[in-house]
Amino acid sequence: MPEGPTSADACEPGPATVAGERPGPAAADPASPGDEQGSSLGLPRASMARRYRLGIMGGTFDPIHHGHLVAASEVAARFGLDEVVFVPTGVPWQKAGRRVSKSEDRYLMTVVATASNPQFTVSRVDIDRPGNTYTIDTIKDIRAERGGNLELFFITGADALRSILTWRGGDELFGQAHFVGVTRPGVEMARRDISHLPSDKVTLLEVPALAISSTECRERVASGLPLWYLVPDGVVQYVAKRGLYTGANESEILVADPVPDEPAEAVRPTGEGSR
Repeated sequence: MPEGPTSADACEPGPATVAGERPGPAAADPASPGDEQGSSLGLPRASMARRYRLGIMGGTFDPIHHGHLVAASEVAARFGLDEVVFVPTGVPWQKAGRRVSKSEDRYLMTVVATASNPQFTVSRVDIDRPGNTYTIDTIKDIRAERGGNLELFFITGADALRSILTWRGGDELFGQAHFVGVTRPGVEMARRDISHLPSDKVTLLEVPALAISSTECRERVASGLPLWYLVPDGVVQYVAKRGLYTGANESEILVADPVPDEPAEAVRPTGEGSR
């Protein structure tokens, strides 16, 4: 999905919950309403020992904004997710030739933005892994990190699903997670557009529209315009403290050209464009 519909004086990360600092999968709960709701959306019912439902939302998050958060919250509610983990991209190789904020800044902005919601967590798996970031690696690393009886839901822009089989490890992806393609109200995307994908592994979901993009947020800062109410307050303060998006080279990196034989992976989650 194109950018705009993936994630401090007063915004130093506080007691936010991040991956690796939280309990593991919940105990069996066969009566969970999430199972019934998931079934109504065309998802397979969980076994008698209910699996822990974990959503994965990756993105550059440069910066994370309310569009990302609303989309994650809506998917969590509709699919009965126990948790949504935000995964800031390590090396966003699709953005070759563009300047992006350093991974640590993007990670900390995501922590700040999600801190108030106990259902949201943040993982470092992509920014701590050397090399370019690919969806298949993200999913496998999250599964290995969490262990237990997991049911994974990967949240992405609906448009990205059209080319998902061209992604690295595309033939493995549907064995690893259920894919939720997020659309905005009024955006036409028919099931026939993704008829080549397994229907029991893909769901299209319309979420509330917020006309916000990370690109717009960066451009506003560069032009001296406010970010208030487009991103969480803590992110506004973090951006100001770090001098992000003002042309200060020390706060950005230039993404190198990708290795030529790497496949062109499509855009990632709602509102964040390329992963």
